[in-house]
Amino acid sequence: MILESEIRSVVVIGAGTMGHGIAQVAAMAGMRVVLTDRVAGAVERGMSRIRENLDSGVEKGKVDASLRDATLGRVTGGTDFLIAVASADLVIEAVPERMDLKCVLFQQLDQSAPDRTILATNTSSLSVTEIAGVTCRPDRVIGMHFFNPPHILKLLELVRGDATSSQTMALARTVGELMGKTVIEVKDFPGFATSRLGIALGNEAMRMVEQGVASPEDIDTAMELGYRHPMGPLRLSDHVGLDVRLKITEYLYRELGGEQFRPPLILKRKVAAGKLGVKSGEGFYVYPN
Repeated sequence: MILESEIRSVVVIGAGTMGHGIAQVAAMAGMRVVLTDRVAGAVERGMSRIRENLDSGVEKGKVDASLRDATLGRVTGGTDFLIAVASADLVIEAVPERMDLKCVLFQQLDQSAPDRTILATNTSSLSVTEIAGVTCRPDRVIGMHFFNPPHILKLLELVRGDATSSQTMALARTVGELMGKTVIEVKDFPGFATSRLGIALGNEAMRMVEQGVASPEDIDTAMELGYRHPMGPLRLSDHVGLDVRLKITEYLYRELGGEQFRPPLILKRKVAAGKLGVKSGEGFYVYPN
């Protein structure tokens, strides 16, 4: 087990929406970071987004120019994660929400990363215990669930698998706090705390649209102003990706049952039509840019 003072090197696997943001906050916290993706173009886009985020922070007076420059100096990109993890203290996986994909990845990580390395998954709902079970180090596997966008949202949900050790939990908490996150700890259970509650609320909002109760705009406004949510459940679903939301609610419905997790018909139809939210330009709202 590595000591807290030795948390210096982080590898992030997956340079998409979540991955590049996680890499950014790790580098801003003073760690050396390698952002990897099997697609070179994805790495380039992720690195570009990090620079854009930091430049925007400087323009708004929220980030010092010196911190921006130091952060950019601590992040490198690459397409071969097996080489990158050979010297990593912590690996954070941010690949798509598919159990088969994550299990294959963690088997590879277990074989390539040093025994001391902590392996973390950014999954928002899948079983950390099952992912850890494909490795020879289940005590050093943990869920580190960041929220989109990671460089802005303060919450970090730590998920303790059945075999996750107290030392691993302490390490992850230290890393999270270095990143400026507010850390909560939850048991490994389908949907954890945040996704389970968020999916139930989002599904009900979608059914309200189906039933003509109110428009997406008015439903979101009700939650934003009436319950002080920073973003309504339908706009939030668009930002997460309706395809991602559908996968999560299908998984929760299989695992937990209950009408609150039954995938709404309107969600299925939008995904089938390619209306996935912000990333496709249309979901419950239209995004012309």
